[in-house]
Amino acid sequence: MITQEPDLAKVSPLIKAEILAQALPYIRKFHGKTIVVKYGGNAMTEEHLKHGFARDVILLKLVGMNPVVVHGGGPQIDNALKKIGKQGSFVQGMRITDEETMEVVEWVLGGEVQQDIVMLINHYGGQAVGLTGKDGGLIRARKMKMADREKPGEFLDIGFVGEIEAINPAVVKALQDDAFIPIISPIGFGEDGQAYNINADVVAGKIAEILKAEKLIMMTNIAGVQDKKGNLVTDLSAREIDEMFEDGTISGGMLPKISSALDAAKSGVNTVHIIDGRIEHSLLLEVLTEQAFGTMIRSH
Repeated sequence: MITQEPDLAKVSPLIKAEILAQALPYIRKFHGKTIVVKYGGNAMTEEHLKHGFARDVILLKLVGMNPVVVHGGGPQIDNALKKIGKQGSFVQGMRITDEETMEVVEWVLGGEVQQDIVMLINHYGGQAVGLTGKDGGLIRARKMKMADREKPGEFLDIGFVGEIEAINPAVVKALQDDAFIPIISPIGFGEDGQAYNINADVVAGKIAEILKAEKLIMMTNIAGVQDKKGNLVTDLSAREIDEMFEDGTISGGMLPKISSALDAAKSGVNTVHIIDGRIEHSLLLEVLTEQAFGTMIRSH
């Protein structure tokens, strides 16, 4: 879905002023609040969406909010693996990560992808700083034990995939206080210094919890959560999500995303939104307008 850039020269100054004035209640409401954004999908790969995202994040910062970006990079990792003759494989939405794959993940996420985002935000006048779990002891991780759904009581070995043991938000808070925008790669580290690949949705959810964020916004490649008939569900409670897990409506790559969103909602994040990152400025539309984009998840 490629959206046409509107011709803003044809919009009268009066209408522009009215649009800005309508954003005022939201700017006031969220001033000083932390908004964690999980950045992924087409929004990360299509040039016009990448540039739009960078400008949107800067605008939120300039009007007094504290955006924190946690990025994914699945397509970029797959491309890098193909170059060395490897094929990415997944179990229950999680990437199987052997030693060689982990090296690629670290290089792609903590290097190439993260620095692209930092450079774009800085290019448009923001101040972004890239972090991995190693920086300031941000994400301490251990090897994930994934339950085997076919064999109850047994676990699957999916390599250097981590689960979060602890998050130390001190470095993120220090950057926020100093007007920087933190850009976090979802790589955690064990006590022995071993790097672990962690699902970016899980990291975003946990960071939103620890920072007591006002909002967690997950940008994705779909319009939001859909029911069995493919209709968008705009509002979901914890009980409804459990039912959708049980009947298989939510599966695959959506499993960690929805689980993390629900955990964050239950742990004090005010609202969690899953929005369509293919729509230009969907982040601003979600935060600064009444228009509901995607699915909002409630804890009750």
